[in-house]
Amino acid sequence: MSIKPSDIKRGEIWRVNFDPTVGAEIKKTRPAVVISSNSIGKLPIKLIAPITGWDPSFENSLWHIKIQPDSKNSLTKVSAIDALQIRGVDIQRFVPPKMGELPQDKIDEVSASIAAIIELQ
Repeated sequence: MSIKPSDIKRGEIWRVNFDPTVGAEIKKTRPAVVISSNSIGKLPIKLIAPITGWDPSFENSLWHIKIQPDSKNSLTKVSAIDALQIRGVDIQRFVPPKMGELPQDKIDEVSASIAAIIELQ
C-alpha cells in the first residue's frame, strides 16, 4: 500500500519506524502524532512527535503530554507525546493503516509545548 503525502493529516496517529537511531533518540516502530500543517501536504516529509508509554516521572515535564487510550486514538495504554523529540520523517517510515487521531485540545497542548521548548514568544 502506497501512502501519498496528502493521505497523512495533522493530528493523526500513525505507526512510524524510527530505526535506525543514534544515542538517546526514541527507537523502534511506535505511534507518533503528525504535527505538520496540512498545507504542506505536497512534500513527502511530515513533522511528527513520537508517542511513548506514560511514566509518572513525566508528570512535571514540559515536553510530555499525557494521553489516555480511547477508541479515537486506538492507543492501548496511557501514553505520552514526547514533544522534545519532534522530527521530520519521510512518509516511507509510516506504517499503514492510520491508527487514529487526537482531539484538537491535545493538538493545541502539543503546539504549546513545542512553543515553550523553542522559547517562542
